[in-house]
Amino acid sequence: MGRPESAVTFGRGAGGDLSSKIDLVAENAVLNTIEKFGFRPTVIGEECGTIKGGDGYLVMDAVDGTTNATRGIPFSCCSLAYATHCRLSSVSDAVIVDLNSGDVYESSVNMGASMNGLRLKIDDNNIRRGVKDQSELVVGVNISGISSDDIERLSRIISKCLHIRHLGANALELCFFARGLIDLYIDLRGKIRVTDLAAGYLIAKEAGGILFNPQGEYLDSDLSLHNRISFIAAKNREFLELLQAK
Repeated sequence: MGRPESAVTFGRGAGGDLSSKIDLVAENAVLNTIEKFGFRPTVIGEECGTIKGGDGYLVMDAVDGTTNATRGIPFSCCSLAYATHCRLSSVSDAVIVDLNSGDVYESSVNMGASMNGLRLKIDDNNIRRGVKDQSELVVGVNISGISSDDIERLSRIISKCLHIRHLGANALELCFFARGLIDLYIDLRGKIRVTDLAAGYLIAKEAGGILFNPQGEYLDSDLSLHNRISFIAAKNREFLELLQAK
């Protein structure tokens, strides 16, 4: 990572983004590993697209945060999720590996979430830190390529919060949310793909968080590369209402 050759591009992947060498090498490593173990799910990958199989669905972004990785910015991860059916709500197992620290985040449905084997639980740490209103929340916001309309939608939130963060890898930022390092995570661009979201979705939920769509409904989606998603991750609906309060 951070080497010039890692950023060499080879056309556009199935997800629509330019495929860097690091993306292709990492994705091939995942595909070779599952082949080695005789695991043959339908694979939904950002570079390879959909590869039909018969053992459920493997949703992967072999490198989330590609630009960070190719520039040497230490914030990127490998994100893998397994689903029994072709819905986000059917994700049953997830693993995210921080490619810089080596930290491993894991989760299975109804079994909780962990980091390096230690249980993750979003609790009331924000109260112990003295967070009493929305201005003191640490809020992750993805603003990459955001439209002027969405900037307008976010302006009220951003103006009320003193601690805005944008780190460049959605899956890993959801892990930070699951650890309680970020109080909320917001992506209203309508651009995020299931490959970026599936593993972090389960880890955040199993740690005690809730993911909403912009209408305040519980988040769900088909596991299709054609879908583009907006979402908010919060500890509970009260946090969501804090942001919506005038």
